[in-house]
Amino acid sequence: METTTVTTDRLRDILDRIEAFMEAEVVPLEAATCGKTWVEIAPLLEERRQRVKAAGLWTPHLPEAWGGLGLSLAAFGRVSERLGRSPFGHYVFNAQAPDVGNMEILIEHGTPAQQERFLWPLLRGEIRSCFSMTEPEHAGSNPIVMSTTAVKDGDDYVINGHKWFTTAADGAAFAIVMAVTDPHAESPYARASQIIVPADTPGFRLVRNISVMGDEGGGWASHAEIVYENCRVPQANLLGREGAGFTIAQERLGPGRIHHCMRWIGICERAFEMMCAYAARREIAPGKPLATRQTIQNWIAESRAEIDAARLLVLDTARKIDDEGAYAARVSVSVIKFYVAGILQNVLDRAVQTHGALGMTDDTPLAHWFRHERAARIYDGPDEVHKARVARQVMKQYGVRL
Repeated sequence: METTTVTTDRLRDILDRIEAFMEAEVVPLEAATCGKTWVEIAPLLEERRQRVKAAGLWTPHLPEAWGGLGLSLAAFGRVSERLGRSPFGHYVFNAQAPDVGNMEILIEHGTPAQQERFLWPLLRGEIRSCFSMTEPEHAGSNPIVMSTTAVKDGDDYVINGHKWFTTAADGAAFAIVMAVTDPHAESPYARASQIIVPADTPGFRLVRNISVMGDEGGGWASHAEIVYENCRVPQANLLGREGAGFTIAQERLGPGRIHHCMRWIGICERAFEMMCAYAARREIAPGKPLATRQTIQNWIAESRAEIDAARLLVLDTARKIDDEGAYAARVSVSVIKFYVAGILQNVLDRAVQTHGALGMTDDTPLAHWFRHERAARIYDGPDEVHKARVARQVMKQYGVRL
């Protein structure tokens, strides 16, 4: 997608405005919505979404021609860090996964008719979407192996299959589905296609929101199991060319990992601040705050170093994608994926431990993140897959093929 050159002053202004909005309008929602359902929370979030629109900060990840701020990937990474400071941040700015990725591929590969029906309402925040790829019968780490099929019948595709961890399907207006359209293609990377399936299509059945660490979630913060039973949609709903499903998926994953990693860094910064503030005020004896203990001091120092190193690594990778493209940065993308996910776990664990019993409660967002962000080491490719990719590329320089 095209971006405009953003001056340092303009980016600083955008970041300052977003920080101020987050602290005044979004972070206070955490306490007000604790224990409430998605139905109860949604109106409060909608109020904030309208205020973001009025402030001119809506869909900051998009080019200006599509109503966004025209930021480079590296610049939006800085924004994503600010939004990541609250579980509601990305949603309030209409920059949440999986809608971000769906917007991007509809801009790049959608037909004018697809963009009119699906993309523009998504950009305006009138609807939500989901991305349906992972299947319970196959390893999610190997996305070229799947059983869901889309068979041509007249002018339609008839889709049959079983998906799960389809994020945000609860209440979504449509799904972008990965399905095998040519099981006999010579290349396994050319067997699947991406097809738009409206959620009201007969045969689209949301079985359940999967409970993740005891939380089923709702709305955009849910992960559904879906069955497609003779789901019939027009062939005009094909995204891009037939057999390009894997290629399109890879296009969204590189930038998507920048978004995720910077969001994780935002979580780390907020958890770090909470840890330090609590260590400063919590007394373990009269006049002796928790911060006087060397173990806590070590956690503070280690966390500060890890967060700063992670941020530099991610922004360097984002600049590489901006300058050379996602393919050139594929190894760096794998590095940040497993590295930053690990830092996130380290910082959250220290913050919870520092808060003691309070850290286990939902009186702070720490327990929420501890439950939901453990998955950071699994989704978009587990740590082990990314480490293997990095090792293979490194060892090629030594004449060893792994």
